Amino acid sequence: MGKPDTRRLDREIQKTNRKLEAVREREMWPLDSRERRAILAAMAGGSYGVLRGRGTDRADRRLESAWSSAESRLIAEITALQTERQRIVTEAAAAKSAKKSSGWW
Repeated sequence: MGKPDTRRLDREIQKTNRKLEAVREREMWPLDSRERRAILAAMAGGSYGVLRGRGTDRADRRLESAWSSAESRLIAEITALQTERQRIVTEAAAAKSAKKSSGWW
């Protein structure tokens, strides 16, 4: 019995890590539609406030909140993928040790 096949999960973990780095650099491409709408709405609200001569404090807070929620969503995805990968590796190790212990030695 060889190593467990975790290539698919490893690829997904790498892809999600790239998305997380992009969100930390404030890029829009890894966001889902709900997060994208929230960020654009906060930006529009801030620009409207500037146009009316008001401050942008509330819009800045909404914008930061949207970015942090996107970041936490991606961190949770990475954690779930890593947990699933660890479960597969553990199952493979248990199967391997069960196979070895069932020998006639």
